[in-house]
This record gives sequence, structure tokens and C-alpha cells, in this order.
Amino acid sequence: MWYGEAPMAAGSPRVLLIEDNADARAALGALLELEGYVVESAADGVAGIEIVRAKRPDVALIDIGLPGIDGYEVARRIRDLGPPQPHLVALTGYSRPEDRERASQAGFDAHLVKPIDPTALAALVRARERPR
Repeated sequence: MWYGEAPMAAGSPRVLLIEDNADARAALGALLELEGYVVESAADGVAGIEIVRAKRPDVALIDIGLPGIDGYEVARRIRDLGPPQPHLVALTGYSRPEDRERASQAGFDAHLVKPIDPTALAALVRARERPR
């Protein structure tokens, strides 16, 4: 599912949002599009992995509490795909040091705690774009 009606400019950074909550997916997608990103989304990990395999986004924002396979397993499977690799960001309600460590061990590059600060999210994604 693509957000917005207008096509984005060629070369716009691509962000994949894997989030099972439809309202959160829509809100985060709209926020990222306002920042100029091309956003594609998936409601579960299996669909998200397929999008990474086919489209190789610059950044993948992944909810940890997904149905089916959790975000940790999604990150591991994405890392197993080989290059080019997206920058992986865990989106979670878990903020303890051991939660951050678990995310890092699964292959995440960053860890954002919900509720997500829109400014921090946009800055993180902007800093992790691949050069074009």
C-alpha cells in the first residue's frame, strides 16, 4: 500500500513500514511522506520481508510485536538476504537496556520507543538514507 496520491520524485528515499496496527501504520506513513519519503507498508513480517527482497528500501521501520513472526525474526531474515541492506529500526514499547540489546543482536541498527517522537523519527530516517 502506498500513501498519498501524488507520485514522488525519482530517487526519493524509500521507507518500508512494517506495523500491524492500521492506525499507527497510516499515521507514521503520512508523517514520513510529509518529510518527502516514498513509503510502502506491510501489516505483518512475512509481507515485509517480501517487500525488502523485491524493492530493497533504504530504511525499514519494524514493529517488534507483529503477528506470526515477531520483529526480531523479521530483522534476522532481512539480514540473511544479503546486500544491499536497509537500515533497520525497531519500533517498540519496550525500552529496557536488555530490550535494546536484544534488538541489536537481532540485527537492528536503531531502537525507537513508542509513542514515536515524529521529529526524532524523521531525523533518524534522514540520517540513514543511502547515497544515490
